[in-house]
Amino acid sequence: MSAPLFLVDALPAGASFLLDGPEGHHAATVQRLRAGETLLLADGRGGSATGRVTAVGKGSVEVEIVSRQSVPAADPRLVVVQGIAKGDRGELAVQAMTEIGVDEIVPWAASRSVAQWRGDRGFKARDKWAATAREAAKQARRTWLPVVGGDPDCSTKQVAARLGPHAFVLHEEATERLTSVPLPGAGEIVLVVGPEGGISDSELATFTAAGATVVRLGPEVLRTSTAGVAALSVLSARLGRW
Repeated sequence: MSAPLFLVDALPAGASFLLDGPEGHHAATVQRLRAGETLLLADGRGGSATGRVTAVGKGSVEVEIVSRQSVPAADPRLVVVQGIAKGDRGELAVQAMTEIGVDEIVPWAASRSVAQWRGDRGFKARDKWAATAREAAKQARRTWLPVVGGDPDCSTKQVAARLGPHAFVLHEEATERLTSVPLPGAGEIVLVVGPEGGISDSELATFTAAGATVVRLGPEVLRTSTAGVAALSVLSARLGRW
């Protein structure tokens, strides 16, 4: 089993480090690490360090740094514009996409989104997505944390401004397949995933006018919580990430 990963604000500069706070509590109390066991520290920006536990305190562990690593940012970046979904479907999508390797997730207030993120509720919901991504990144042993939105509910106009020649809208009526469309060697690839009710004709027209290509995965119609995961899997294989 691979060593557990814990996120820190900054990697230690010296040979020893005290992991405390919520991560230290998790290591000492939840994971129940013991002296001699190995763990990973990551700053969420590509830097990581392998450490060995030297002592365990109440809600903290002392770590001896064994080695350091740095992983460059992925290029091209994979960005998913995720239609806001009701219940826990959005969080399920965020969790799975983070484990797959998404680099950025943009919450989109689509016209057919049942859930509405307005005011403080929107910021709380976005922060919940960010917390979900953080925990999923730890589970997947990712050294890069995905970025989760800016505005809690980007409008269709804001999404269109982000699109370009390497943007793809998932739609069950498309004729082109994501498995065969040309992909860039660098830059950014943007995937647009609709909410439970799908993408409206006017939204589709707005996105294609902005330069996006409408694509499909297969003959099945996927849920909003699984479509992005399936598409990222295709892209990860095609880009050589997998």
